[in-house]
Amino acid sequence: MGCICGFSIATGAAQRLIFGYDSYGNICGQKNHKVEGIELSGIDHTNNKFVFFLDPCNLDLTKMKIKSMALCVSTCPATEMKYPKDVEKFAKENGSLLCSYEVSPDKYVKEWKRSKCPKLPVPVSKPVPFFHRCAPVNISCYANFSAALINFFRDNSVLQRVISGVMTSKEIIVGLCFISLECLNLTFKEIVDMTSISSMLPPFNFHSGGTALLWWLYVDQKKAESEEQSKDQAEMAFDNAQAFLVYAIAATIFTVILLLLILIMRKRVALTISLFHVAGKVFIHLPFLVLQPLWTFLALILFWVYWVMILLFLGTAGDQVLDEQGLVEFKMSGPLQYMWIYHLVGLIWISEFILACQQMTVASAVVTYYFTRDKKNLPATPIVTSIFRIIRYHMGTVAKGSFIITLVKIPRLILMYIHSKLKGKENACARCMLKSCICCLWCLEKCLNFLNQNAYTATAINSTSFCTSAREAFVILVENALRVAAINTVGDFVLFLGKVLIVCSTGFIGILLLNHQQDYTVWALPLIIVCLFGFFVAHCFLSIYEMVVDVLFLCFAIDTKYNDGTPGREFYMDKSLMVSDKSRRGSRSQSNECSAANNWGDRQRTSKPIHTSTRE
Repeated sequence: MGCICGFSIATGAAQRLIFGYDSYGNICGQKNHKVEGIELSGIDHTNNKFVFFLDPCNLDLTKMKIKSMALCVSTCPATEMKYPKDVEKFAKENGSLLCSYEVSPDKYVKEWKRSKCPKLPVPVSKPVPFFHRCAPVNISCYANFSAALINFFRDNSVLQRVISGVMTSKEIIVGLCFISLECLNLTFKEIVDMTSISSMLPPFNFHSGGTALLWWLYVDQKKAESEEQSKDQAEMAFDNAQAFLVYAIAATIFTVILLLLILIMRKRVALTISLFHVAGKVFIHLPFLVLQPLWTFLALILFWVYWVMILLFLGTAGDQVLDEQGLVEFKMSGPLQYMWIYHLVGLIWISEFILACQQMTVASAVVTYYFTRDKKNLPATPIVTSIFRIIRYHMGTVAKGSFIITLVKIPRLILMYIHSKLKGKENACARCMLKSCICCLWCLEKCLNFLNQNAYTATAINSTSFCTSAREAFVILVENALRVAAINTVGDFVLFLGKVLIVCSTGFIGILLLNHQQDYTVWALPLIIVCLFGFFVAHCFLSIYEMVVDVLFLCFAIDTKYNDGTPGREFYMDKSLMVSDKSRRGSRSQSNECSAANNWGDRQRTSKPIHTSTRE
């Protein structure tokens, strides 16, 4: 990736993108060198810093470029020019040649039709900061498109009312987004109590109440629709009633499924109480773990911006070649023209690498907490210490783990692209095979993600390589397969309840606020926006809680595998985990004693006649 960036900058692609270039290969605002075969190359454009397009309306949407001749000018047109005399006057006064360089301003009027001159009328343009292009203020060729777009919104009354509802309720949308963050904070504090069945009922009751409220609001809107009122109010009530009907049906189905899941999970909840309790202590001692999704999101945004910039550089890199119109284009030849493919691979790999760094940071910090007997002796900045440890020792581990995910994700994306391109053309058998392959690769990717996360935990514990850590983590997970299944099932369900609680709380408050404002139109879309934002925030931050629980379980499994509580082999686990482990060991040893006693009794009964005859 660094070589691609260096190549694009060294070949002048960055300068051509930032400062712009004309159709003869000259960079605007700089001195240029003569290129053989191109007559008007090598012009000194020190004073001509802006790119002017002769026909900015000539767009090629498939190739995403302007099919127009470009010139370097000193000033963009500040007034509209309808006649060749106006262009000639502008060139003489400002020194900006709006026709091709070989035509002098004195010949504009005489040779207008034979020369490469702009299409009349020349629109008013303003220079774009940083990219130095003359951007027309009003382009006549967009008039029809704009008119069609306006007519579409004008004729579509439902869409108009929906957009109006979003615009008029934007303050409430922002406020509800902040409320969702506060709901997330409360959920973090109460997530431990949600592992008990008695604490699962309040979210269920809350969701049931919200479902009943939706049905009540649907009936209320139907009554408002049947009452005598204006046509607009009747249409508004009808649209709101339809939205409430969809929400109410979806909420009812979800409530029934939620009740069934609670009934199924009620016997397995106790398995994760101790881990969730210790996870709550981890966040008390390491509060900045909550901010890890924020730093990861910022790192991803910065990388994506960098990636797009380098992609734009590659679009203007290469050698100068002439097209069919005799204008200069920059194209790469040979193996260099395929650099964008590796650049695309780098997008997936480095994105996965950033996510893997987050997992490794969380795992290292939690491992440090777990295997520190005296919590007062924890490092002053355990998260920063974990980051430095990753940079110094484990960069290869994170890179290898993210590369494995990339090797699975790229074929899946290729198959998805082929499936989208062949949609409606392939037969049923091919469509079924493609979907099956996509599904299998998706499942494999999820399994590898889970194994990688545990491999990072094993690396943080033993400081071993990725393959060794993955093998050890896999063995431990297989040895504790039933416990892993129970913990993941119940833990994911509890965290899902937390997400449901956040979304339902935000949506419930949004319903009350939006329904209270009678001047709003259709507000189904604002409510969906708020609920999606609440779910996104809940998913990002509660995923950290899920990582912590998984890391704690692997630490607990390794601790119980190599330690037995005897002197010199004391446990590192928390007291709550120790009580849970003792009860499990006690029940197992009790069952072993009972089975041994039964076996001894059976032997006594079978040997009793023999012993009796001997004594006799």
